[in-house]
Amino acid sequence: MEPDITGKPVAGKAESQLRKGVLEYCVLAILRDGPRYGVELLETLGAVHVMVTSQGTIYPLLSRLRRDGLVETHWEESPSGPPRRYYELTPSGHTALKEFTAIWPHFRDAVDHFITD
Repeated sequence: MEPDITGKPVAGKAESQLRKGVLEYCVLAILRDGPRYGVELLETLGAVHVMVTSQGTIYPLLSRLRRDGLVETHWEESPSGPPRRYYELTPSGHTALKEFTAIWPHFRDAVDHFITD
């Protein structure tokens, strides 16, 4: 990552494109362990530097995953503040994650083949 004029790191084009390509599956993987609400997902992704993303990215992604039938939602009261929308995997979401998990090592190895000296 290169810093912007304020000194904050800014993702390069390659990093940004890679993140866009795998973010959906990282979210599905996080949800494999149980329901989460949006801010929890952002925090979990943010714990891995290259996966830091924003609310402006995660909520449209979650809406699309919901429309595609990969996640479902329910509301729960929050101990502090308004109710929270929790997202959890559907059977289709588990299947999509399983397919990605099977494909990923081969894809990663293929890319490594071309970029490794």
